[in-house]
Amino acid sequence: MRINLMKCMERNQLVELIYLDSNGNMSKRQVKVLKIQGDTFQAFCFKRNAKRTFIMENVLAFVPVSHKERAVI
Repeated sequence: MRINLMKCMERNQLVELIYLDSNGNMSKRQVKVLKIQGDTFQAFCFKRNAKRTFIMENVLAFVPVSHKERAVI
């Protein structure tokens, strides 16, 4: 997971993730990874509109967001 997060950070790619918070609540978030340190990473969370720190162990799933525009003919 760490390597994939680093790739997304290097490419300035948004990530959609399913996260388990400290209270056991699951949430779906779209984030932009800013910094990776040890077992945590900082990201701008578009759900909260704030910089947040996430624990890698609590990320249940994630996928890079790809925006593809379709040409109208």
